Amino acid sequence: MSKQALVIGLGQFGMSLARALARNGSDVMAVDIDETHINEVAPYVADAVLMDAMEEESLSGLAPGRRDVCVCAIGDDNREGSIVVTALLKQLGAPHIIARATDDLHARILSLVGADQVINPERNYGERLAVSLSWHHVINILPLGGGLVLTEIETPESFWGRTLTELELPRRFSVTVAAIRRETDEGMVAGVPDPRSPLRDGDILMLVSKEEHVRKLTERF
Repeated sequence: MSKQALVIGLGQFGMSLARALARNGSDVMAVDIDETHINEVAPYVADAVLMDAMEEESLSGLAPGRRDVCVCAIGDDNREGSIVVTALLKQLGAPHIIARATDDLHARILSLVGADQVINPERNYGERLAVSLSWHHVINILPLGGGLVLTEIETPESFWGRTLTELELPRRFSVTVAAIRRETDEGMVAGVPDPRSPLRDGDILMLVSKEEHVRKLTERF
């Protein structure tokens, strides 16, 4: 059964999120007060609704309590609106609310009025970009929760021709290679690593570890 998602606010972030959710199989209802945004998203989602989500009666009619997830993606040009909509979603029984914040104060208020999860896409992207620019060979880093991160790194030259068994990364650095992305005749393919297969130039290692452990590893390149 498809996950039922409600996305409110179709700026750049909300629009991208709504389309990506739909592309990945979710049943998406997208909401915005701007008709241009509604017309743009309509071909990609299950339902696109032109309305002011700050009006409680209108928002109630969307049955947020029956959605698996409700995302308040209203941008920084309407902080009051994002707070009001988040509070209304909570009052209307939304089971899981994700709200977009623009700064720490905004994030605290959103949590207080009912957001189960608060995100700051601009800050998160900036932090990930800083890591990829500062750490050797790092392509991307994503938090997994519980203090763990998933890090994509280009295989350093010192690893070429060596196997994961030889490298002993879990023992030496407390990192686990969860998968390897490798260029094949069919394109870039990800798979479970064979610990006895030599690594190649161009391989992308997907590591699971604590951030400080992968940092220690990259500092050795």
